[in-house]
Amino acid sequence: MMGDAEFVFVLIAVAGGMMASNRVRYDLVALIVVIALIVSGVLTSDEALSGFGSPVVIMVVGLLIVGEMLERTGIAHTIGNLILGYGGRSETRLTILLILGAALLGSVMSSTAVVAIFIPVILRIAADTGLQQSRLLLPMSYAALISGMLTLIATPPNLVVSDSLQEAGYEALGFFSFFPIGLVVLMSTIIYFLAFGRKLLTGFAHDASEQTMGRAKNRQSTLQFLDDYALLDQFHLVEVVSKPRADLEAIFHDSEARVLARSRPSNQHSQSDAFVPGMELLPGDQLLISGTRDELGKVSELSSFKYLGAVTEATGQWRESVGVADILVHPEAAILGKSVKEYAFRDTYGVDVIGVLRGGETLADPFGTSLKIGDCLLIAGPTEEIDAFFDRNHDFVLLRVPKEREERPLVPNKFLTSLLILAGMVALSVSGVVPVVVAVILAAVAAVLCRTISADRAYRSIHWSSIVLVAGMLPLADALQKTGGADMVVEALLEIAGDGPPQMMMAMLFAVTAGLPRPVGATIKACGKTLDMTNGFRLLGLPILPRTNP
Repeated sequence: MMGDAEFVFVLIAVAGGMMASNRVRYDLVALIVVIALIVSGVLTSDEALSGFGSPVVIMVVGLLIVGEMLERTGIAHTIGNLILGYGGRSETRLTILLILGAALLGSVMSSTAVVAIFIPVILRIAADTGLQQSRLLLPMSYAALISGMLTLIATPPNLVVSDSLQEAGYEALGFFSFFPIGLVVLMSTIIYFLAFGRKLLTGFAHDASEQTMGRAKNRQSTLQFLDDYALLDQFHLVEVVSKPRADLEAIFHDSEARVLARSRPSNQHSQSDAFVPGMELLPGDQLLISGTRDELGKVSELSSFKYLGAVTEATGQWRESVGVADILVHPEAAILGKSVKEYAFRDTYGVDVIGVLRGGETLADPFGTSLKIGDCLLIAGPTEEIDAFFDRNHDFVLLRVPKEREERPLVPNKFLTSLLILAGMVALSVSGVVPVVVAVILAAVAAVLCRTISADRAYRSIHWSSIVLVAGMLPLADALQKTGGADMVVEALLEIAGDGPPQMMMAMLFAVTAGLPRPVGATIKACGKTLDMTNGFRLLGLPILPRTNP
């Protein structure tokens, strides 16, 4: 019969396999782990659910709010613009500044958010300089990952390790305890990319004659966006000849065509408004409709409407009412594996998908094809809905907006306030006046009280799936400790290490941790207690804490 310790090992293996398969959501796997620990009797319900009240989880929530504050007040984007300004057209300078900038931001906010912020910046840099995008994106991505080694709050595993040490009776890690090693790794990364890494990346810098073309490609108009997605012939103008008897929503009920806006002529100029179901239509109104020519045939057949043709000229009259944006599907998006039609995109997000690119090619059936990681979507809808689209969810990364609507900080007048809040959080964390978790909570509360971010937006900024993942996996550590599984692992490692040097134990710990699936490794507390590192290190005569703990 399987013992409790063996059951926990099997559970870890099954959870790791489910995560590695990428067929089951990570947060769902974490909840399955919690349920399995309770049903099996390995842990009580209070013990299995203790992760949701862990200081680590509370701290992660607070840091997500602080990171959102930095983004909405323009601090994060200011760093990106400074890189663009000081980097010039030198690939070497740009690479160094991108790595340092991404690492700096990542030391106080989510690395995923850092990447999302820097992607549009790099696309603009690549277009302005003619450099290959991959030669800038990859160094930035590595820097965002390495940023987790710079400060205590940079990534959840650091917080988990510090919390584990406190529970074991040791002093908690300081704010910059990771910094010495992290700095060495960061500098090594810069040297590697400058000396070797760039040679391994495909593509070389374009010559100066292509720079203008690249610049134009990035700073595109709405019409150029439509051309990228081969949609120029799928935006149509229809004039209302007489008041229609049928509702437009009923006309296009079984069609992929969408009415986006209505333009009504006045004495001086036409006024356009985003279309909403039930909107009044009068003779002389013009409608902007997306869809194929065949789908527009239903309207052309009605005497109340007159087809004017495809949109091939300036779209200025529609600019204030209808916006477009180029977005990338996030690797953990809920829509992965589903089609736009199946997911009811418009009902879910309030905007329409009008085109899908996969590998640079336009999908023939953008609405019925299941979406994959890396797919790019062109969305259209009311400008306020597009702005709210990125406030409501974290399933997509903004790549580009038309040059008519360059991105601006949403709360620019709170720039200095957010800087002071960030500085205060770091100062309190470094000084040790209050625990780090308290400093983070104070910063999150101050961000809302000082109106750098609304309370509703603060809640929406929290990646709840990540919170459930961390909270659900933490009890595995307690399960291994309670069942004796941790002692079994330590004894096995000590037997392998034998009389070998202490570095052998360190290497084995590193290998075991690195070999776990990333979401499991992210809850490093399980790993630390699994190996019962404190007991193992004592037996080998190794120090538990670094010699210097700032």
